[in-house]
Amino acid sequence: MKKYHVIIGHFGSGKSEFSLNIAFNEAAKGKKITLVDLDIVNPYFRTAERHEEIEKAGIRLLMPSFVTSGVEIPALPAEIYSAFNDDSDLVIFDVGGDAAGAVALGQYYRFFSRIEKENLEVTYVFNARRPLSLDLESNLDIIQSIEIASRIGIDNIINNTNLSQETTVRDLIDGYELAKQISDKTKLPVRNTISTEKILDEFKAYAEANGLDRAYIGEYYPIVRYMHRDWDRYTTEGL
Repeated sequence: MKKYHVIIGHFGSGKSEFSLNIAFNEAAKGKKITLVDLDIVNPYFRTAERHEEIEKAGIRLLMPSFVTSGVEIPALPAEIYSAFNDDSDLVIFDVGGDAAGAVALGQYYRFFSRIEKENLEVTYVFNARRPLSLDLESNLDIIQSIEIASRIGIDNIINNTNLSQETTVRDLIDGYELAKQISDKTKLPVRNTISTEKILDEFKAYAEANGLDRAYIGEYYPIVRYMHRDWDRYTTEGL
């Protein structure tokens, strides 16, 4: 059965990183994946910037036609509608978490409304180290604005608290505390805690030693950093 996963997050949340990891991991399992870049405002660090790697992995990429042209205009091509009719096993929507992103998502409401609930998942990714999502109130505001403008409810949240290559286990610990606040207030479950494998291993050890509640951790999901290269990947693959 075809699945749809909408991944929403504000600038710097890491939602594009998570979208890419999901796409590559599922494609590696032999699934047919369509990745839709719906971030029409942020011209930097978007999934479409990795279009060569995406296409090499056999992933179908749909994106605003201007993304790699050096021109930025807030428009979406009609081709994106085909994501609802293709033969993919999984369609991933990478959506900006600001007002414009929510409106872009709402443009497809009539299609999302026809999808059986068990086949549609909407995930909100937050990063407690970003100024627009560093506390409970700012995240509640983002979630509310997304749900109102898009008319699509959020199903779960992800703790992706990080400082890119400078991330430490302390960042995930602080993110855990914020995830707990958001989850308690909204009643949304925590789907994942995500980071690189090394940081996740350190966080797991801390969580077990300090009795952190697994309900506010969710499943651990190790990621590869595609958007912000580490030094080794930069020297071989560039920015």
